[in-house]
Amino acid sequence: MFIQTETTPNPATLKFLPGRSVLPQDFAAGSAAFTDAETAKVSPLAVRLFAVDGVEGVFLGSDFVTVTKMADQDWSALKPALLGAIMEHFMAGLPVINAGAAESGSAETFGRMRVLARRRVVAGAAANAAGRNGRTPQAPCGGHPWTRPVPAR
Repeated sequence: MFIQTETTPNPATLKFLPGRSVLPQDFAAGSAAFTDAETAKVSPLAVRLFAVDGVEGVFLGSDFVTVTKMADQDWSALKPALLGAIMEHFMAGLPVINAGAAESGSAETFGRMRVLARRRVVAGAAANAAGRNGRTPQAPCGGHPWTRPVPAR
């Protein structure tokens, strides 16, 4: 099994692409975000990833997994352990989300987790734009260098 990785605009987050579906197509919430091992109990994959020291968050999409590391951790140490955990999980044929997790109120829980994750992303983007993350403040038009207006010539 080959797992591709991609960087994200957030240097503390790395995207893993296992080359297969991650969440089932009939998963009502569409995605799942976990901020700690306690909320991850409905996902054996997320539990496995939180078992790796230094993991702060896990986000599961239709065909990808993103992992956010703690600020004091280095990707050179975390990445091999995470790749191994993801590979072992899929090779063992284990479910990503426990059966029935999308029913009986869990979809509502996932919806709340997504709202919390979005709030954290917005707060992080605001900190980035304000320069509170130790980097140079970005342009006010979206906060990302790719969205800066092109100067008129």
